[in-house]
Amino acid sequence: MALEIKVPVVGESISEVTVARWNKKDGDFVNADELLCELESDKATFELNAEAAGILRIKANEGDSVAIGGLLCEIEPGGQTETKPKEAAPAVSSAPSSGDAVIEMKVPTVGESISEVTLARWFKNNGESVSAEEVLCELESDKATFELTAEASGTLEIIAQEGSVLPIGAAICKITGATGTTAAKPASAPVSGNADYAKGHTSPAAGKILAEKGISPAAVEGTGKDGRITKEDALKAEAAKKETAPAAKPAEAVKPAAQTGSRNQRRERMTSLRKTVSRRLVAVKNETAMLTTFNEVDMKPIMDLRAKYKDQFKDKYQVGLGFMSFFTKACCLALQEFPAVNAYIEGDEIVFNDFCDISIAVSAPKGLVVPVIRNAEKMSFDQIEKEVVRLAGRARENKLTIDEMTGGTFTITNGGIFGSMLSTPIINAPQSAILGMHNIVERPVAINGQVVIRPIMYVALSYDHRIIDGRESVGFLVRVKQLLEDPSRLLLGI
Repeated sequence: MALEIKVPVVGESISEVTVARWNKKDGDFVNADELLCELESDKATFELNAEAAGILRIKANEGDSVAIGGLLCEIEPGGQTETKPKEAAPAVSSAPSSGDAVIEMKVPTVGESISEVTLARWFKNNGESVSAEEVLCELESDKATFELTAEASGTLEIIAQEGSVLPIGAAICKITGATGTTAAKPASAPVSGNADYAKGHTSPAAGKILAEKGISPAAVEGTGKDGRITKEDALKAEAAKKETAPAAKPAEAVKPAAQTGSRNQRRERMTSLRKTVSRRLVAVKNETAMLTTFNEVDMKPIMDLRAKYKDQFKDKYQVGLGFMSFFTKACCLALQEFPAVNAYIEGDEIVFNDFCDISIAVSAPKGLVVPVIRNAEKMSFDQIEKEVVRLAGRARENKLTIDEMTGGTFTITNGGIFGSMLSTPIINAPQSAILGMHNIVERPVAINGQVVIRPIMYVALSYDHRIIDGRESVGFLVRVKQLLEDPSRLLLGI
């Protein structure tokens, strides 16, 4: 009996993952604990190993989004890769006896949360002869694209047209019984028949890449099973086309004398991380009553304190004294005074946290990630600075674990490092608020009736109005402002 390998639970807020890459091919023999594939979530990339030795049967293709607990692959016991084709022989050979039989093919169940699919394209025409296991059409859901294969050999009768939106279980096509000679063809050479089909055929991901780049599949050599064109083949073909393209440009450039600039366009597929982050950000905007309140902070007291003690601080703790530790300490004190800002909604209940796990937004090579500083309310300035440096370094090296990025209660993001003057940050769900830091600019301000030039930073607090009232949001931000403009309050906790 085949062993099913499913998507493991990888974090409390992660409901699905994307199959980034298979390290083994369908039908390969794998050993126990051998690396099978890489999975991506919106927070991290992690590896999946074989739970036993046997023959790998892949159920989810590269690029597919699979829910937690969804089937990724099966491992059949034994070491003979020819087992499956031999089992298929009786089904093919029995086709002639059911020459008049009609098989109705329906939309299969493709995931517990998917209720309908779109028929993207047909690979076969109406009335065309098809073989068992031959790909008939391509179906798309909101999470993945997958192929539908023929359940038997026969003549295809199309019911649903391209572009149709079909519920799970709806009829797609019929396969009418074939003649004895037609049915015998795949039975006599099932392996070569499948190989002829696979050669030059593209996977859904590869097909889209080639279509976007205007490259014919016939010009690409497939390295997949039986000559199938994989996503990697399509990307290599794209690179090859880019390398050869400049050679044609000089001849074309002579023609239009009036053309002065390049008119080239390029397309790049969104990464799994980018797609997931995009989906979650839109969900937050749609599912929360998000507002933003603003204030300004005179940064001169903190800047004077840093200038006075930064060298001694670094000599003693071997880490620099930055602004993040001041903001983190100020937010922790304010969160304890305004607990609703540190809470979140779960069903019909509000969950209040008596601790402060501060998420810090970090720009990593694969996109924005948000590692967490645990129990920041109990940490000293040097401990916070060291943790910020450690987490930011791991983020840039793509080494953050799921545990390091889950469970935050409040987020701080610093757009000021990129020069942002003002922004309205989006809440990091399921949290209820996020503080945005911005750049420091010298501006004229009135102090004691006199106009003076001071280094000013605008700060923004985006919050969920379902749980945080205006009084609490404004009070929280004013409290943060007071603590930052008088850093001695941070030391005394007042």
